[in-house]
Amino acid sequence: MPPSVPSAPRRVARILRTSLFAQVLCALVLGIVVGKLWPDVATDLQPLGDGFTRLIKTIISPLVFCVVVVGIAKAGDLKAFGRIGLKALIWFEVASTLALLIGLIAANVVQPGSGMHVDPSTLSTKAVDAKTGGGSLPSTTEFVLNALPTSFIGAFAENSLLQVLILACLVGAALLHLGHTKVPQVLPAIEQAQEIIFAIVGFVMRLAPIAVFGAMAVLIGQYGLGVIETYAKLIILCYVAAALFVALLAVALRIVTGLSLRKFLRYIREEMLLALGTASTESVMPRVMQKLRKAGARDDAVGLVLPTGYSFNLDGASLYLSIGTLFIAQAVGVDLSLSQQITVVLVLMLTSKGMAGIPGSAFLALSATASSLGAIPAGAVALLLGVDRIMDSMRVVTNLLGNCVAVFAVSRWENALDLERAKKVLDGEAVAAVSEGDEETAPKAEIPAQATKEAAAEAS
Repeated sequence: MPPSVPSAPRRVARILRTSLFAQVLCALVLGIVVGKLWPDVATDLQPLGDGFTRLIKTIISPLVFCVVVVGIAKAGDLKAFGRIGLKALIWFEVASTLALLIGLIAANVVQPGSGMHVDPSTLSTKAVDAKTGGGSLPSTTEFVLNALPTSFIGAFAENSLLQVLILACLVGAALLHLGHTKVPQVLPAIEQAQEIIFAIVGFVMRLAPIAVFGAMAVLIGQYGLGVIETYAKLIILCYVAAALFVALLAVALRIVTGLSLRKFLRYIREEMLLALGTASTESVMPRVMQKLRKAGARDDAVGLVLPTGYSFNLDGASLYLSIGTLFIAQAVGVDLSLSQQITVVLVLMLTSKGMAGIPGSAFLALSATASSLGAIPAGAVALLLGVDRIMDSMRVVTNLLGNCVAVFAVSRWENALDLERAKKVLDGEAVAAVSEGDEETAPKAEIPAQATKEAAAEAS
């Protein structure tokens, strides 16, 4: 007797019960419907998304600390860790500069702001000040100093990723210096803490559909769908330019590693959909770190490159800033010369590095760029207030993919990528999960020779 085939409703119910991707997708659609039909109710759902983001943020700093410390200690070579950091910064600078240039070329060709004939005197900077909270981007000196921790606990309390990274590097270096036998309990304790944090990530991720529902309902309830019609040319240009940049990322990934970006997108589709729904790459950072490790990238490479990229490699933001600058210039009738556009690139190369974690950072960077040119009225930045939230999806996807490709590329560059494992994982083959304790499947260097000698001496 042939086995009974479950009915369609049962199959749908099973998919919704077991697939996070399906749950988030349904929540996304429901959020749009609620935001469109009941906008007043939708605006009250903001705490759903904010609460989820808060829970995720509490996990990020300790997770980064554990992954980096374990990565350094098990790789056994602090110089290799330094090389990874240097190569990551080189990759970040090349990628973000390329994004800026693509944005400028696209804005010059399409000219999304031409024909608007906006009178700058009718624009006020008060709306921009409200968006940014009257803040400002840090100078280069302030940025460097702010990356240095003033308190071990304070770095975690303030959720400062760069400070946590520095602390993790110091602790990892200390473990290598002392050797395995002098502090035999420290590394296992950190590894166990890491597993606990990943378990917490699994618990929190069950709330992801609720967060996506609330965030999407608020977006549609506040801005409606009409803003898309008003800024259609700008929106389409930004998304097409982002698609072109992602295509270049795919080519770069294929050349450097031989891996397929399309398969990687399928591999992280749940995290990508969650990032789109919440308009935040931070909400998926722990899960993406987990999946990159499972896909064959070594712990130290994942732990250093991905968190650093959140501060230094905002490709989507760079793309948006370059297009946005030319858009507001064209809208108020200012024709920027070639030298002024080169100045735009140079200024944005600096300002885009200090944006992470600052409220309204895109508007602060745009204001700083406009001020440096001296030709664009400061109030013109307000033209992008209505469309900024719509651009979040483009920025989130491009930023996230840019940083994930950077992890694979730098890992391959440093021989810290298990290509065979990566191909199997992206092809959907069953591979034991690193995050679930199968550490032996991850590519790691041997325990430092110094530690091995000390252990042998103590045993004898």
